[in-house]
Amino acid sequence: MRNALKRIYWIASAQFGFDLRKTIRSFISLPRYFIDYFRFKASYEGRIEFLPCLHDWHEENGATIDEYFWQDIYIAQKIFRSHPDHHVDIGSRVNGFIAHVASFREIEVIDIRPITISIPNVTFKQIDLMKPADNFLDYCDSLSCLHALEHFGLGRYGDPIDPQGHESGIRNMARMLRPGGILYLSVPVGINRVEFNGQRVFDPQLIIDIAYSNQLELSEFVLFSAGKGLEKIDPTKETLTALGRNRYALGIFTFEKANTANEMNCTE
Repeated sequence: MRNALKRIYWIASAQFGFDLRKTIRSFISLPRYFIDYFRFKASYEGRIEFLPCLHDWHEENGATIDEYFWQDIYIAQKIFRSHPDHHVDIGSRVNGFIAHVASFREIEVIDIRPITISIPNVTFKQIDLMKPADNFLDYCDSLSCLHALEHFGLGRYGDPIDPQGHESGIRNMARMLRPGGILYLSVPVGINRVEFNGQRVFDPQLIIDIAYSNQLELSEFVLFSAGKGLEKIDPTKETLTALGRNRYALGIFTFEKANTANEMNCTE
């Protein structure tokens, strides 16, 4: 019941612009606003215009520290420490992760959506990564795709409808990586489902299996949940099965591309 109410609230506020909680808080805050206004006006002779900001009294400075914040800074720090030769990103937030990385190195961004502004240290290519990209074979030694793969093939961002869009995406990312290269991938994990057209939620074992079939071996698995924050997870079968029965968390996977196909077969 609680999840259903949260979903209804999100749809009403984020998609239709009606936020009952914010409306109520605004009316509650009005008396304080006018008290402060007249108190200020009594000792100020300059020009004053109205621009009510009624919600900041109720929030702390870190109110926007959510799963995007933690994944962005966590992976940016890993890239800083690893210092790859050529890092490419697929569809992550420009005003989050991309900005973090661009503050200390060059980064190439690929997205199906356009970027029309010039950003220092950022080069951009508008590409649908669900399509085969032969000219990107062995293209880079470091690759990221944060909170983006779950949207592939749902049409939300103007991409073509494709129920297997996530599989095509992982396959093409693996082709882009040089042997020994690293893929940082984050997606929602939990009960395997599509929440159309917002996102997919993946059973974490499914992501690991698709990656493995494309020569990508899991080297680290980190989970972000609202109650526990970031925590490294031992990806045992039992742990992954349990996560696949939960409603929602953010899985942050680090994969390494095997040097040869035979090398992976030897480990089976």
